[in-house]
Parts: sequence; C-alpha cells; structure tokens
Amino acid sequence: MSNAEMIESIPAYDEDVQPYRAVSKSAVISLVIGLLSFAALLFPALLALPAAGIAVGVVAVAKLRRYPNELSGRPAAVLGLLLGGSLLVAGSVLHSVVYATEVPEGFQRISFADLQPVPEAPHMPIPPKALELNGAKVFIKGYVYPDGQQYNIKRFILIPDMGTCCFGGQPKLTDMVEVTLRDPLRTIFERRKRRLAGTLTVDQRLKPVSGLGGVYYRLDAEYVR
Repeated sequence: MSNAEMIESIPAYDEDVQPYRAVSKSAVISLVIGLLSFAALLFPALLALPAAGIAVGVVAVAKLRRYPNELSGRPAAVLGLLLGGSLLVAGSVLHSVVYATEVPEGFQRISFADLQPVPEAPHMPIPPKALELNGAKVFIKGYVYPDGQQYNIKRFILIPDMGTCCFGGQPKLTDMVEVTLRDPLRTIFERRKRRLAGTLTVDQRLKPVSGLGGVYYRLDAEYVR
C-alpha cells in the first residue's frame, strides 16, 4: 500500500466530536447537599447544611469557569447553589418566626442552661437565678426521658438532649425536670423535642424519682406540643 493510500484510509477527524470532560465532584457534592438541605426546614441546627452547600457550590462554579474544557457539571453546581441559598433563607425565616411566636402568652422562655450551677456559687446545687424561678410560669423545650412507657404518658422526666440516656447513663440532676401534665393532656415517647409551658417548682432538696437520683425541678404543665 502506497503512502497516499495509507493517508486516505485514516478516518477524518470529526470536528463535532467534543473532547471528554470529567464531571466536577464539587458540583455533584453541592447538588447532594442542596437536596439534603430540605431537612433544615425541620431542625434549626441543620441550617449548616445549606450554608455548606453554598460554599461547595461556589467552589464548583469557580473550578468550572477555570477549567471549562476539562470539567463538566455546571447545571448541578448551579442547582446546588440555588437550593442552598433558597433553603438557607427559607429555613432562617421559618425558624425565626417559630422562635418569636412559640411561647404562649403569659409565660417566659427559659432553657436548661438557666438551671445549671454557676461558678459564683459552687456550694449551691442550683443557681440563684433558678431559685428566682420558683413559682414562675415558664416555657421550656426538651426531650422525654425513656422509661419504658410509650403512650398515654402523664408524668415524665424532661431532659435537654438524648445523648446521655442513649448511652446508658443518667442525666445530671440539674438536667432533669419532672413534668406532670394537667388533665386531659397526655403525650407519647418519641425522639422529638417537646415544647412545654407551666408552673415551675424549684426545691433545693432532692425529690426522689424512681430509677433516677432525684430532681430539683418540677413542672406542672398546662401546655405541650
């Protein structure tokens, strides 16, 4: 075969064929985080998800602009950015509105942080601020401590988180509030934060509680959600 025949036998280069481009990992990650960010509408702590999605999306777009011939995935990166941005704004607004309106009229918001001992009074098991709340109508949030009962619960222990009990330990004495629901209120055990409002009783003497070391705080609850 002559050189001319060999040259003619070589397939012509098709200018319409696009060179291979790798899919940007940052773009895919941004989209995945953006989809997961819908959970931020349920839990304020998860607002970090859309924020992270935005950061990864910005990085992805920057890489795609820098290497347009080597990387693909711009639609995924843009969608991840849009999801992250919109869910961050929507979640922030939603949780802000809930926070501003969740306390029933006539009650003051407190947290378990208000019930902890303070360095200024190391000899006192409960802080002076908590003693001032004795008899106050308060609003507090927490989780139902698991004691075996699941439905139609009238009396239970409220704790700030599920971490300690889930690993077989007992919550601190100042991390427990004995709650009694007024009739006809009842609740069930589930791993969801409860919102309660009622009259708080603070006693420096421990009140015995079956299976636990005792409690300093008791709540006569007239509201639960």
